[in-house]
Amino acid sequence: MSFIQVSADSDFSIHNIPFGIISTAGTSPRVATRIGDHVVDLSVLAQAGLFSSIDGLKDAHNVFSQPVLNTFMSLGKPVWTATRNHIQKLLSESEPTLRDNQELRQKAILPVSSVTNHLPANIGDYTDFYASKEHATNVGVMFRGKENALMPNWTHLPVGYHGRASSVVVSGTELKRPRGQRTIVKGEPPQYGPSVRMDCELEMAFLVGTGNNLGEPITVQNAKDHMFGVVLMNDWSARDIQAWEYVPLGPFLGKNFGTTVSAWVVTMDALEPFLVPGPKQDPTPLPYLFENGIPSAYDINLEIKLKPAEGSNYDVISRSNLKYMYWSFAQQLAHHTVNGCNMRTGDLCGSGTISGPTKDSYGSLLELTWSGEHELELAGGIKRKFLQDNDEMVLAGWCEKDGVRVGFGECHGKILPASQE
Repeated sequence: MSFIQVSADSDFSIHNIPFGIISTAGTSPRVATRIGDHVVDLSVLAQAGLFSSIDGLKDAHNVFSQPVLNTFMSLGKPVWTATRNHIQKLLSESEPTLRDNQELRQKAILPVSSVTNHLPANIGDYTDFYASKEHATNVGVMFRGKENALMPNWTHLPVGYHGRASSVVVSGTELKRPRGQRTIVKGEPPQYGPSVRMDCELEMAFLVGTGNNLGEPITVQNAKDHMFGVVLMNDWSARDIQAWEYVPLGPFLGKNFGTTVSAWVVTMDALEPFLVPGPKQDPTPLPYLFENGIPSAYDINLEIKLKPAEGSNYDVISRSNLKYMYWSFAQQLAHHTVNGCNMRTGDLCGSGTISGPTKDSYGSLLELTWSGEHELELAGGIKRKFLQDNDEMVLAGWCEKDGVRVGFGECHGKILPASQE
């Protein structure tokens, strides 16, 4: 328990201690954690000398005064773990150091309503995987038929592509509807204009904490030591633009106009109690991907909520879970580097759309409406096949076990009308 009051349904209990970047009016962005409805400014605690006992965390005030988490993430897992454990101790109800220092508490502990969140990392590279078998199968059935739903390589390796890091934005950022080429009638020449098949994708993503040298792969056994933490991710998709452009090299303008991530990075340590066995993998993965039965999936409840422009409330349109993901985060990172590719601090790796086995657990409008064949029925008689201008989406995620809740907050975005020409 913490001396800071935290509601039972909060994503940010003392069992969480995520890391993010905040600012207040007239101040520069810096590192913070969140507990309940408050944030804790770690630069203030560092200035007061409260991190001086942590091995490897030299010049903590400088580390926590940075506008991104990269410097802290580069220090490695032993420092991340020791820092998180120390923050938990400082915030516990039995520890007087911060609890009884009223002046320091006033400087360091701020209402979450008083801060602005920023993108948590300087993301050098962004990779998006395609790791949900249910999602890959659904899309394959739609476009290639049931007999050819999965490509021959899919059950042998985590398929992925390189995305655009510059357009990854933090939760709350509004995005304009993209323009591009799309075919209106199959077989006829393309037309240029705003996408009319705007979609969301329910994803999670991990941030690389420490990378690897060029030519030296990260093994599946030690992959978790290189992963700093996890965020919710909405990889917005213009399905009509994507459908016309993606052969033969994959997604381009249908994806790179915007990807939204949640503001608070939940550490791998916080997620450790929620490890569960993943789906059975058949055929058995090659040795560099084989996890030998060790639990590597995470039991994280996921939701997609949609508020239509003409509505006033959010409808939950999907409930899924990360545990359905076929290829684990560790397998994704091991595969990404098996050829010697060097990962760097702050690199972002998305899971791909996370769909479950039932229709109400599909992770995209493409699946929920089966490529627009039918409409979603929302409150007030409102209907949707794809997103309209000024529609808003929220992704939510949380773990819960034995009375302990660890969550991610929300990943929120709004689609604005396309730019005028």
